[in-house]
Amino acid sequence: ENMGPHPAIDETSLSNGELYTFVTNRDACTRECSLVAVVAGTKSEDVIAVLQRIDEKSRYAVKEVTLDLSDSIVRTAFPKANRVIDRFHIQKLACDAVQELRIKHRWDAIQQANEEMEEAKQKNEDYVPYRYSNGDTRRELLIRSRYLLFKSADKWTERQKQRAAILFEEYP
Repeated sequence: ENMGPHPAIDETSLSNGELYTFVTNRDACTRECSLVAVVAGTKSEDVIAVLQRIDEKSRYAVKEVTLDLSDSIVRTAFPKANRVIDRFHIQKLACDAVQELRIKHRWDAIQQANEEMEEAKQKNEDYVPYRYSNGDTRRELLIRSRYLLFKSADKWTERQKQRAAILFEEYP
């Protein structure tokens, strides 16, 4: 009876690491009557079995389902609904991709510094790493940029703004 045209499906751990799947009516805006179903576990077969208890007319009236990246539940239980991936999962994917790229560039910078040290050693010269205008080496720039990459630019300090300008110039 709480079913609406815009449900959301998400998993959460309530206690001792046990996961539950919650189906809510987004139109109820977390008010009374927003809970549609709670399923112990996250197996799609179990969730589908519970959702198929909802009368077919209500399930076919669902227009859009917000959920994580798994959509097999929606295709089976709500065949006419559009699937919308919730923004938290999209943000996590984007942040993970940025982090992976930053780490790759950092390893490249470490490798480059090692090669430059070896070259200086072979020439019997002191190794002096390249430093950007803010005083960071390549490696330091990439290590120290993590925080600013995941923070709104309007909250950056002057040093972070300077570092970001260098970072985006060097690693567009």
